[in-house]
Amino acid sequence: MEALDLWDVAETNYEVLSVPDNPIMAQIKIHKERKTRKAKEEYAGDERIRSMQVLNLMREFELQRMKESEKIKEYSDKLLGIANKIRLLSSNFPDSRIVENILVTVPEKYEAFISSLENTRDLSKITFEEVLHAFQAHEQ
Repeated sequence: MEALDLWDVAETNYEVLSVPDNPIMAQIKIHKERKTRKAKEEYAGDERIRSMQVLNLMREFELQRMKESEKIKEYSDKLLGIANKIRLLSSNFPDSRIVENILVTVPEKYEAFISSLENTRDLSKITFEEVLHAFQAHEQ
């Protein structure tokens, strides 16, 4: 390092300046922030509008019924999609609501399966994933 006259640099405490923001990265960051803000505004709106959207989605969720020809995965995906929209607008929508809805709204052909599930599991503590896997195993 002495031959290249760099030893001074190694021994001296120089203040290292931060690299200035890359203009391209700054533009990407601004664009990302705008998209995020736009998405929040689209789903939020003012409080009254948001409340009405939540009520409409809750009504849609509660009125769902599984069709005889429908697979449990398709039905649960539909319920989960509605639940996620509700979660975007309001902070609380537990998976247990989805589980309850599935257990109550599946076709009659699943009655015996649900009864056996009640005998082997505590349905008040069963998770969404557990119910989904149990139904999928039953379908096969």
